[in-house]
Amino acid sequence: MPILGVINQKGGVGKTTTAINLAAALAILNRRILLVDLDPQANASSGLGIVEPSSTIYDVLVGKASARQVTTESNIPNLKILPATSDLAGAALELDATTDNMKLLSKALLAVRPNYDFVIVDSPPSVGALTLNSLAAADMLIIPLQAEYYALEGIAKMTETVDRVKASLNPDLTILGILVTMFDNRTKLSKEVEDNVRKHFGDLVFNAVIPRNVRLAEAPSYGQSVFEFAGDSQGAEAYKNLAVEVLERVSSQA
Repeated sequence: MPILGVINQKGGVGKTTTAINLAAALAILNRRILLVDLDPQANASSGLGIVEPSSTIYDVLVGKASARQVTTESNIPNLKILPATSDLAGAALELDATTDNMKLLSKALLAVRPNYDFVIVDSPPSVGALTLNSLAAADMLIIPLQAEYYALEGIAKMTETVDRVKASLNPDLTILGILVTMFDNRTKLSKEVEDNVRKHFGDLVFNAVIPRNVRLAEAPSYGQSVFEFAGDSQGAEAYKNLAVEVLERVSSQA
């Protein structure tokens, strides 16, 4: 029952899109999935059609409710979510940087993680108390990387953060893979970035590549995963391929 953190300190790299659609793809492959929305923007929640939930992950972190009480059904069989609202920003301010506070998510998930094949955490695009909670709870990380000029610089910063967390909070944390997103095969830049990432990180880079795709971008505004919105699109096919690859990698590391 691994916990997968989907994380990048840089925003706009397809992090939430990946969390939603990887979760949906794995659920479609008959895995029991819990998606944890740990980003105060709450886009993973709204992207699955969940708005204004009565209780949220914020209530869990501050001890007002258990993860089991807050877990919400999605419209996709096998996929449940611990939703968020903008209230979660308050938790980031309330939590000081003590080790105990960095492990609140890990402790909250202990009771529910045996009920799922995967827990997937959508983390904020910054390094603060919420992101550190995600890193402390995760077994493995997926790092989305947009096919753009400064991509490698962002990955370098992310790996530095991972090394610090391994030294202080979570020594068993590993990077499951780096995912190239928003790839446009019409541009020379996208191809150069992908080549450079593969040259630097080798087999750590997933074979699956997420294209820049209109249907993929439109799906969240309808509160749907790409599989519900446009199941025959290139975006859906790419996330299906990623899910299969994630299963293979996790199985080989078990």
